[in-house]
Amino acid sequence: MAGRLLGRALAAVSLSVALASVTVRSPGCRGIPPFRNSFSSCWFHLNTNVMSGSNGSKENSHNKARTSPYPGSKVERSQVPNEKVGWLVEWQDYNPVEYTAVSVLAGPRWADPQIRNPAGRTGLVGRGLLGRWGPNHAADPIITRWKKDSSGNKIMHPVSGKHILQFVAIKRKDCGEWAIPGGMVDPGEKISATLKREFGEEALNSLQKTSAEKREIEEKLHKLFSQDHLVIYKGYVDDPRNTDNAWMETEAVNYHDETGEIMDNLTLEAGDDAGKVKWVDINDKLKLYASHFQFIKLVAEKRDAHWSEDSEADCHGL
Repeated sequence: MAGRLLGRALAAVSLSVALASVTVRSPGCRGIPPFRNSFSSCWFHLNTNVMSGSNGSKENSHNKARTSPYPGSKVERSQVPNEKVGWLVEWQDYNPVEYTAVSVLAGPRWADPQIRNPAGRTGLVGRGLLGRWGPNHAADPIITRWKKDSSGNKIMHPVSGKHILQFVAIKRKDCGEWAIPGGMVDPGEKISATLKREFGEEALNSLQKTSAEKREIEEKLHKLFSQDHLVIYKGYVDDPRNTDNAWMETEAVNYHDETGEIMDNLTLEAGDDAGKVKWVDINDKLKLYASHFQFIKLVAEKRDAHWSEDSEADCHGL
């Protein structure tokens, strides 16, 4: 169905209004029916630095979703310049590559293809490695503690004068990048259950434990995950797996162990999709998977922790 005209649709993304659709003509994407308004309820932003509006003009907006080759393949995306990311920008010659992994084609077909990436063009149509057309929901638990010295005192950074925060990071097996130990929400699963399950599987290797060990882990995690927490971010993420028709949305939540007593009694052990796991000092030098850098940056701000050796950055916010 090459050359079929798509419905042009997407009002600008904002912090306070939902996306609206307008049926007009926009050329190029192959085999995709006109867009219809079927976005998930979690589409909104808590931080405009993570994603910009639909024109894709900001530096941090929609970059990883345009990288090649596509993860786990040799597929090269059609190149999309910054000024042509937004769907409302006319582009008569837009002809994105079509790709859906064989493993995805073998599984169930969830939802439908009549939907378009809210952040704009990615240079690829189809589902890629994502199981669902449209939003694919994930949950990212950010587990933090204060870095302490041998006497148990919180360590202060000598330049910023703020205490150093640490978070549990995993090294992903698929790409080798360090990341928050999160994962996909199972059908019918509550986000709170996903957050706890994914942390246990990836950072504590709970899937390989005995029944008695699993019960012990569950008891300790219940204490951590039942306390007050901070929802850091909800919505679209700039992920290298995103396509014009399928994309990642996540809920990133910070669970903080203020005294360190809970996590001190849990041994980190990589499992499931994780190759390695460790406590990592939070600062602006981190290089993390997808949009995880922005999430960690927000945690540092919310907890008033050290972030940058540039005192101006710490004093005037992130």
